[in-house]
Amino acid sequence: MEVGLRFLLLSDQVHPHVHSPRFPQNLPPFDLVLAAGDLPGEYLEYVASKVVVPVLFVPGNHGEEWVGEGNLRQRPGGAVNLHGRLFRHGPLLFYGIGGVPRYREGEGQLSPGELYRLVLKPLPLLPRRLLRGHGVDVLLTHAPPPGPTAGEDFAHRGSPAFLLFHRLFRPRLHVHGHTPLLGANPTRRYRTPLGVEVVHAQGYALVHL
Repeated sequence: MEVGLRFLLLSDQVHPHVHSPRFPQNLPPFDLVLAAGDLPGEYLEYVASKVVVPVLFVPGNHGEEWVGEGNLRQRPGGAVNLHGRLFRHGPLLFYGIGGVPRYREGEGQLSPGELYRLVLKPLPLLPRRLLRGHGVDVLLTHAPPPGPTAGEDFAHRGSPAFLLFHRLFRPRLHVHGHTPLLGANPTRRYRTPLGVEVVHAQGYALVHL
């Protein structure tokens, strides 16, 4: 695996350091952008227009990742919608699951069955998991897994389906958004017992692999 890959992580807030005329020169160099949902489509297009690296995103649960209106509505240009898809960047494989566990009717609400079907979709990668230790290298979701970065309320709970994904595919990194970061020192990053690094991307963050 490449050493020193750096990802720019985005989610849930339009950050002034990113939505800036100085972007991306005002940040350290990065190799790829991962956007974890609930970001305006125009913001994603702006980011994609300013960088020369891939921009991958998953939709959130507020229906924001669109540009245009009515019949002209479309996903933001220059960015890859990773929901239910694999993306290869060099030696790394990325997979994404947008939306959240259903807590009411609306866009971006997924039933347990829908979430588990998306989790099991990369099953053909199990041989890669056995040979290399990681069936997928990076999992990008909007909702969190159960754990320190999950919310305490029902709408922001962690999805148990993602723990199954961790067991099956052992991603090196799981990036998510959705939950509010509250308090003076909120948990933004932790490592699971399986060795998966979970990072909350709210606002923006830079992460090395």
